[in-house]
Amino acid sequence: MAVQLDQQLLEILACPCPEHAPLAVGSPTDAEADALTCTSCGRIFPVQDGIPVLLLDEATGGPSDEQPAAAESGDEQD
Repeated sequence: MAVQLDQQLLEILACPCPEHAPLAVGSPTDAEADALTCTSCGRIFPVQDGIPVLLLDEATGGPSDEQPAAAESGDEQD
């Protein structure tokens, strides 16, 4: 089911990351997903019961998913 939010609200909402970029409806792989995707960092925020959950800890994708892998590979090199 696609996210159904008021267009004015979508224009106001922004990613909580430092860039505060606009959010796009859906995910990169599914335009009908109950999610909002940051147009800058790529984080995907869930929409639960019609309410966007704009918490970085709840987001998937984006830089936060890449950092742990980089940290692990850094540990192996020491």
